[in-house]
Amino acid sequence: MDFPWSYKNPADEASKYYDQIAGKTGQYFDPYNQAGQSQIPGLQEQYGKGMNDPGGLLNEIGGSYKQSPGLNFAIQQALMGGNNAAAAGGMAGSPQHQQQNMGLATNLASQDYNDWLQQATGIYGNAMTGSQGMANQGQQAGSNQANMIAQSLAQQGTNAYSGQQNKNQNNSDFWNMAGKAAGAFFGW
Repeated sequence: MDFPWSYKNPADEASKYYDQIAGKTGQYFDPYNQAGQSQIPGLQEQYGKGMNDPGGLLNEIGGSYKQSPGLNFAIQQALMGGNNAAAAGGMAGSPQHQQQNMGLATNLASQDYNDWLQQATGIYGNAMTGSQGMANQGQQAGSNQANMIAQSLAQQGTNAYSGQQNKNQNNSDFWNMAGKAAGAFFGW
């Protein structure tokens, strides 16, 4: 027969399992939490640059521009065609011919740079989107883990309350029985 003082609180037994939830789930969530957290400083820096100095950010991206291998060939071909046309029209070497060649070379170089810049900013945008996605995934993993831990703690609290309530009731029942037994024994 179990006496009230040997009563085992079911909440204590349940807690052995509830206490394991954070550790067991952490192995699944922690890599995403850490990956997401690692993205935050870089994102903040890049967003700050984009908000505070978008021109500076564009210059920073554009600073690594290298002309495409085909640019010189395109300029040579365009100039050769222009030179042939100018020569055929008797304009070769004229100021108008030189101005036309400079404009042609400038336009081709500008187009090459703009094409490169469009590709570079596209890659930059994709990188920012990926980094933001990783940060969001980390935030979601952290939120899910926090919710699981909170639910576990809430269940532990409910179990502890119920267990203590049962223990109190058992003690009360014991002393009521003891009192009745004593009353019957002593004839009260």
